[in-house]
Amino acid sequence: MTQTFTLSNGLRVVAEVLPTLNSVSAGVWIKTGAMMEKPGEKGLSHMLEHMAFKGTSSRSARQLAEDMDAIGGQVNAATGRTSTVYYARMLDEEMPQGLELLADITCNSLMDKGDIEKERGVILEEIAMVEDMPEEIIFDMMNMALYGEGTLSHPILGEKAGISAYTQEDLLAFKNRYYAPRNALLSVAGNVELEQLQSLSQRLFGHWAGGGEASYPVNQANQPPVVLAADRQIEQAHLCLGYRGVEEGAPDGYALAALGNILGGGMSSRLFQTIREEQALVYTVFSAPTAYPGCGDFSIYAAATPANAVKVLKEIRKETDKLLQEGVTQKELDQTKILLKTNIVLSQESAYNRMQKMGNDWLIFNRDIPVKEMLTKLDAITREDILRLAHQTLSQQPSAAFIGPNAAALKNNLEAYNG
Repeated sequence: MTQTFTLSNGLRVVAEVLPTLNSVSAGVWIKTGAMMEKPGEKGLSHMLEHMAFKGTSSRSARQLAEDMDAIGGQVNAATGRTSTVYYARMLDEEMPQGLELLADITCNSLMDKGDIEKERGVILEEIAMVEDMPEEIIFDMMNMALYGEGTLSHPILGEKAGISAYTQEDLLAFKNRYYAPRNALLSVAGNVELEQLQSLSQRLFGHWAGGGEASYPVNQANQPPVVLAADRQIEQAHLCLGYRGVEEGAPDGYALAALGNILGGGMSSRLFQTIREEQALVYTVFSAPTAYPGCGDFSIYAAATPANAVKVLKEIRKETDKLLQEGVTQKELDQTKILLKTNIVLSQESAYNRMQKMGNDWLIFNRDIPVKEMLTKLDAITREDILRLAHQTLSQQPSAAFIGPNAAALKNNLEAYNG
């Protein structure tokens, strides 16, 4: 059962005591990410994450690295579209040291000008690395097509021009806006004693000061549809189709997840069986929804040799049309429910996953979403629900992103999909 308390400065702490474990996972969740960035701030959330490990008021970057290794676990961070998370996975006896490190890097980082210049180069190398991975870039392009001028169109890593130009003042102003106790929470799962956690949290994080909670900006998906193409001399054509989905926490989210799984979520899915197994046109094809605060999307992705790309589009259209006309079978629905429920239950075997779920739930919904509630909602899905969501989603004219040789020509042939 989740326990919650709030520190004197407004920082929320959520904890789940798991006494059968010998480990603890803890994460400081900051309500900032690519979705929170203004047009002139793309990549600042990610850059701040990098800078947190470059030195604090009490530790150099080297000392931070040595102290992280000294606890024998893992201390790291991740920036997404809706949050930045600093986390530690450790033995339960190392929890005080792990929490102290998390407090130091989130509250006391220095943002030294010399370190900023060094890390700027590292991030530019990271962007260059990803640019060599079309299977990664296409989803940034898809978000650009789906969300247009909205903040969800921003790449998490940022753009070269911005990263090259940001100053110490830019980083500090952005940090002061979002790195505040009321805009964050501490999520802890594992073999913890609540009294010890309360005492440690107040001592380590109680001095943290700052403003109030930020709000997620409004974004709308696929309004209107946009098609983007990037010609690249690579071996495959990568294609992605995007539709308006449902927001995070929406009742229809469970049915849309089931639709994504039946259409293209696994080896028995329709797209996989038809396009890969029967026709051998692709190695990878899948579909899945993604949900954010206030909005969401549904995407279909495939990669094929350029000669097969238009045919792959046609086959995707055949499968979506068939689903819209005939719906799904009871067998497909039953199998999908089992798969989705199993994934949820198995994820709860990990303290780290429990910490992640609590952090996301409380940051976005300000409550814990019990696993039992999730399983009950999955059980309640009907074939009629999935058909309704299929018409609501797949009947749209999609946005699209293409990367590969003659991608512009593929863009011009999108009528092969739209009919």
